[in-house]
Amino acid sequence: MATKMPKVPVVIVGMGWIGGIIAAELTKQGIKVLGLERGKPRGTKDYYMVHDELRYAQRYDLMQDLSKETITFRNTEKLTAVPMRQYGSFLLGEGLGGAGIHWNGQTLRFLPYDFEIYSKTVERYGKKKIPDGMLIQDWGITYDQIEPYFDKFEKMAGISGDQEQNPLVGKRSAPFPTKPMVKTPALKLFEDASKKLGYHPYMMPSANLSEQYTNPDGITRAACQYCGYCERFGCEYGAKADPVVTVLPIAEKSGNLELRSYSNVTRIIHDGKKASGVVYVNTVTGEEFEQPADVVIMASYVFNNVRLLLTSKLGKPYDPAAGTGVIGKNYAYQTNGGAATGFFDDKQFNLYAGAGSLGMEIPDFNGDNFDHSNLNFIHGAGIRISQTGQRPIATNSVPAGTPSWGKEFKKNSLKYAYSVLSVSPQGSSMPWRHHYLDLDPTYKDAYGLPLIRITFDFEDQDREMIKFVSAKSAEIMKEMKPTTMGSNDQLGPYNIVPYQSTHNTGGVIMGADPSTSAVNSYLQMWDAENVFVVGASAFPHNSGYNPTAVVGALSYRAAEGIAKYIKQGSGMVV
Repeated sequence: MATKMPKVPVVIVGMGWIGGIIAAELTKQGIKVLGLERGKPRGTKDYYMVHDELRYAQRYDLMQDLSKETITFRNTEKLTAVPMRQYGSFLLGEGLGGAGIHWNGQTLRFLPYDFEIYSKTVERYGKKKIPDGMLIQDWGITYDQIEPYFDKFEKMAGISGDQEQNPLVGKRSAPFPTKPMVKTPALKLFEDASKKLGYHPYMMPSANLSEQYTNPDGITRAACQYCGYCERFGCEYGAKADPVVTVLPIAEKSGNLELRSYSNVTRIIHDGKKASGVVYVNTVTGEEFEQPADVVIMASYVFNNVRLLLTSKLGKPYDPAAGTGVIGKNYAYQTNGGAATGFFDDKQFNLYAGAGSLGMEIPDFNGDNFDHSNLNFIHGAGIRISQTGQRPIATNSVPAGTPSWGKEFKKNSLKYAYSVLSVSPQGSSMPWRHHYLDLDPTYKDAYGLPLIRITFDFEDQDREMIKFVSAKSAEIMKEMKPTTMGSNDQLGPYNIVPYQSTHNTGGVIMGADPSTSAVNSYLQMWDAENVFVVGASAFPHNSGYNPTAVVGALSYRAAEGIAKYIKQGSGMVV
């Protein structure tokens, strides 16, 4: 029997970037908020002098325990899905701050094309350009409408970037709040080569602070030390923007936020039209609680947002056979491959030093920045070089033909430890009718609830795109003049075993039409007006950029919509 708690105005499920931003914005206005986080509390003190690659990068200390909850996966509906028992393709964070703790800090805005992808594709190429089964749709919001929220997120986080506007990305209403990261010799080599080829390189926008910064809320943070321990690690300096050092202190200072850690939400209580609260389990004691609330905000990772709606029977589940329903629809990932790697016998770079978002990017082959008329794909990829820090355990790059173990392997590993660079595409992922999320009929979690099941594979669209951008990556690397280089333009079936990116999207997508979307542009559910489902689950497709800037912008817009909803008392926010 669940213990019933006193009612609260707002309950937030998940206290990462989304939950932290929304909590800060609402509590500033005097609104009482309860934040439920299923993991443990965290702070910068937990990471003091803990540059432990084995613990964090190899043994996944900050990640969800897959023995208690995981996902199942299959490439097609003809196959039986099986559980992911160890980490591979993506990493699922847990604990206060969520994935905002262990991210790299790469903070790129999606292009204007992304938000109106269907309309702009048809306008330029006609409907025949869109293959049968591809479900691209406009987002129900334009770049110009979301731009102020990008700006707000960047100023809160202190994003470091080029002050000069790149002509191939969306126009900015204000410069980046801090100067770009250090342009290292490796990045300069990429810049010179890509400019010589006529492309438009720019420093990667970074949540790793380039200089000490005080944000509009009065939070002061120190500059990045370029230690190279960003991805899969927490930052002991607070130089990498994360929710624990930016937005959560503001919410806590207001006195209007209550945080409950070790609180795993298992069900949304509703009558089919409105939610009345949630049920959660204390993961330490096993006690179950019912938490009534006027407004329920889903601020978890993609899989948990979708899973909780499906297990709670809230919203219409997606049926790929009939093409009806919306919960679980338009799952997308990212299409990685086609990197060009160069080995330099005559150059050395200080590759041990780095930062999660220390890099350069060209936007020339992302979105619709190039003519697709004679190409068998739409969208594209950002092409980049990154200097994230070559940590010793996982870094053993050797030229093709080197044995995978033994004396020669060791010799080449040492020889090229500081003399190997990669130019890598990060490709978009389009939604397809047969790519989706649903509940697994066989496998359950530690509480007896069905696991979320992924049905996904790469398509001919993805293979054609990788062939194209791989050639561009190799072209740039060749211009960087390595001694030897290698690249691969072949993309096989999607494999969940090797790490690729934690950029999963879709399942509770946004739009202007309730028949093809689950939430409106404020991420308010069409089917339950007091439920807001916020995060990358709202993306109708995935771009060739990292998703966090868009998640941050959507969170600020959602917070605005939630405040409006509370003020008006009922109805859809428009």
